[in-house]
Amino acid sequence: MNGVHDLGGMHGFGPVIREQDEPVFHSEWEKRVFAMTLTAMGRRVCNVDEFRRAIERMPPARYLAATYYEKWLHAVESLLIEKGVITREELASGHAAAPALAKATGSLDEGGGSGRVESFDNSAVKLRFDKRIKPGFKAGDRVVARNLNPEHHTRLPRYARGKRGVIRYDQGVFVFPDTHAHGQGAKPQHVYTVVFEARELWGPDRNERAPVYLDCWEDYLERDRTAAKPAARAAAKTAGKPRTAKSAAKSGAKSRTTSRTKSRAATKKGRKR
Repeated sequence: MNGVHDLGGMHGFGPVIREQDEPVFHSEWEKRVFAMTLTAMGRRVCNVDEFRRAIERMPPARYLAATYYEKWLHAVESLLIEKGVITREELASGHAAAPALAKATGSLDEGGGSGRVESFDNSAVKLRFDKRIKPGFKAGDRVVARNLNPEHHTRLPRYARGKRGVIRYDQGVFVFPDTHAHGQGAKPQHVYTVVFEARELWGPDRNERAPVYLDCWEDYLERDRTAAKPAARAAAKTAGKPRTAKSAAKSGAKSRTTSRTKSRAATKKGRKR
């Protein structure tokens, strides 16, 4: 979706301040949030794409004011309630009213349904190298990121939509987050590392030696049809150009000169014999 979380290329938020010797966790509660989130995913209460979607649905002002693990806490609380693992009353009281059952979901579904793939087992690794899923592109192909504005979750940033780039690498097969986040199946497909020139993304005043590399799912891309147009137009122009009397005369003269040269060579060869 187009939300406040998609900050790439936006101005007005100040510099990125890096903390010197930043610890993994700043507080004890952050460790517990981390553990709860991985437990929920490990028991297949939710998947990582659902988790990202839950963060994106935070109210904009709250999202911008929240710390990293405050966003995690919001997401895991929302998903546990939505999945029926806990109730709002239990969350408010901090105590379970009754044992909650979290049913595991099914295995990988390549077409539709509720299939999902987690990084906690070998399914994701096996999927990445699945030869049955053929790539639609290869390294060197010129592509265009689709210009879409979906209401659902997506990993294609706004600043790249409609922009042209070149595929550098095929990273293998991964689940499609746009469907995986909404319980609409894994829809596995190839993911490509695409390089976009800075001037293509940000305008002609940007450094041409500062490209941006993005990992794009196949459904985010289409072929750049304009890349072949200049050559095609030139070929069509040459093929359809009528011959003038002058060009025909030159062609005929060249042909007669070639014939005379071959004849003299044959005569000279006969004399030698």
